Amino acid sequence: MATLLLRGTYTGVRAPVLPRVGLCLSLLLCCGGAVSAAPHHDKFQSPIPAPRLTCSTPPPSHLLLAALTSFDMKVRIPIDTFCFQESKISRCPPQNSEVSSLRRAFKILDADFFTDNKILEVAKGAEELNIPIIRANRKSVASVDGGLQNPSCLVFDPNWGSEQPDGINRRFAHTVPSDVQRPGSDEDIAFMSVLELGELIRTRQITSEELTRLFVERLRRYNGILEAVVSYTEELAYAQAKRADDLLAQGVYLGPLHGIPYGLKDIIAVPEYHTTWGSTSFKSQVLNINAWVYQRLKSAGAVLVAKLVSGSLAYDDIWFGGRTRNPWNIEEFSTGSSAGPAACTSAGMVPFAIGSETAGSITYPSARCGVTALRPTFGAVGRSGVMSISESLDKLGPFCRSAADCAIVLDAIRGRDPDDPSSRDIPLDNPFTVDITKLTVGYLDDAEMEVVRVLSSKGVTLVPFKLNYTVDSVQGILNFTMDVDMLAHFDEWQRLGKDDQYEAQEQWPVELRRARVVPAVDYVQAQRARGKLIREVRESFTVDAFIGNATDWEKVCLGNLVGMPVIVVPTGYTNISASPPSGTRRRKTVTTGIYAPPQKDHIALALAMAYQSVTDHHKQRPPINNLGPNDRTLNAQSKRYP
Repeated sequence: MATLLLRGTYTGVRAPVLPRVGLCLSLLLCCGGAVSAAPHHDKFQSPIPAPRLTCSTPPPSHLLLAALTSFDMKVRIPIDTFCFQESKISRCPPQNSEVSSLRRAFKILDADFFTDNKILEVAKGAEELNIPIIRANRKSVASVDGGLQNPSCLVFDPNWGSEQPDGINRRFAHTVPSDVQRPGSDEDIAFMSVLELGELIRTRQITSEELTRLFVERLRRYNGILEAVVSYTEELAYAQAKRADDLLAQGVYLGPLHGIPYGLKDIIAVPEYHTTWGSTSFKSQVLNINAWVYQRLKSAGAVLVAKLVSGSLAYDDIWFGGRTRNPWNIEEFSTGSSAGPAACTSAGMVPFAIGSETAGSITYPSARCGVTALRPTFGAVGRSGVMSISESLDKLGPFCRSAADCAIVLDAIRGRDPDDPSSRDIPLDNPFTVDITKLTVGYLDDAEMEVVRVLSSKGVTLVPFKLNYTVDSVQGILNFTMDVDMLAHFDEWQRLGKDDQYEAQEQWPVELRRARVVPAVDYVQAQRARGKLIREVRESFTVDAFIGNATDWEKVCLGNLVGMPVIVVPTGYTNISASPPSGTRRRKTVTTGIYAPPQKDHIALALAMAYQSVTDHHKQRPPINNLGPNDRTLNAQSKRYP
């Protein structure tokens, strides 16, 4: 933007210096004052006689400029404030100045192509029509943050086909583990799978109360080092555990989750307990709402032992109480907003947990912490009672020890939620009975080849594969969608300046300020581009599933925009960089993703189960703070939050 530089010379007299012009004009900024010009001796030029100039009455802002320049302070003002005509300088007419300011505003919307008259027409119409409508809508639906109420009537359906639901109300039939015996140590019990623990409870080798006490103790023991727990729900947990034991004594067995402890990401509401969304702004918030996913797990007999860390407002691993660490390497953080579910499952602090993903919050932390996790088809799990970022992107999914456990938990929580218009009864086949030898699976250039070799040995047809599409703004589409939707749910929060309290200023505060100036028309264009992407991906998806990197940002964005499921599977461990000379038990996890078309979660689950049936990467235990005799450890602190 071109500017004038005001520089004071005498009290009450100001000199606008025109760039690259060796003439200093002395301008008297006073009410109705005429402007006189004095000669200015340029360093390289002779004195130049000054012409006679005129000026109109200045507004208060320019009186302030006058005060500043009287102290010889340099102040830059927009050059379009003044109109230059040969030997005269005057303040532009108010209309010209208004148009100029509006044009700059239109420019950041990429809409500065209108004529001056049209810009003024738009401004008048916006003031008279748009703004009243905007304010009425905001008052009606946006006075409460979080998106828990008034969901959008625009519903995203990721379904690719026309098949009708078939057997959708049937639960998965699964093979019961044989000859499961209670281990001699609590440590061994803590790392058993859900199916194994369920068998211990069913056969009454352990009670739910015993199991609950074991996991509550582990949560308290390791939370100081991992910073992964927000609230302990002990009173509720022991009541639910007692009920599970009483039912079993009466001969009532609710299924494989009967009496199994678990944790919920702290964006999921549970009555009488804080639901903080990981945020300073909401850390005292109690929502007396039964989230749908919590109700489903309660009905299945599961026992809630803790509300686990969500990154602040479901963004990354930083929250109001600290930053969640990776049990495999506590020198690094868990990454992704489902930080608590990933870290606690990895560390054997819970047998399973429920997290969420809008753009990588299941895939990233599960990969970093080395656990098996499923991002299901969009709409497979109801989200009422859950903080909303984007109604067309948000998904809930399980963090578990194995793919079989993911299938068990998905089976318990899937189905239509009457208060979530995006949820639906998805026709999933039983992953425990899929004949994988009839599947053709592609593998991308970044696939873990051990997975390819193992599945090939199990009779799966493996072929090189590439997903082709022409839309080149995948990441931008996701950012537009996520940020604008998020701002709609936290409009009041931003307007009240609460974003200044946010724990990581370079995250949501910056993104949501930018979202404020995304034009509605360009948001819609992004959704049209998203539709084109979905059609192209559908046409290119010529295999039953494919294997590829689970944390490649392009694939994370694409998968979430399309609504396709992916299961993250541990495939190995490597030494950390800059390892201490004497060695350490800390490791870097290696994972891969198995992707399937929407509503084909059972295929991804079946392939992951086949891989894990002959490998043991998912059974490995992280060192947490047992790092080695000469490796430094962080000081564990006992922390308790609301």
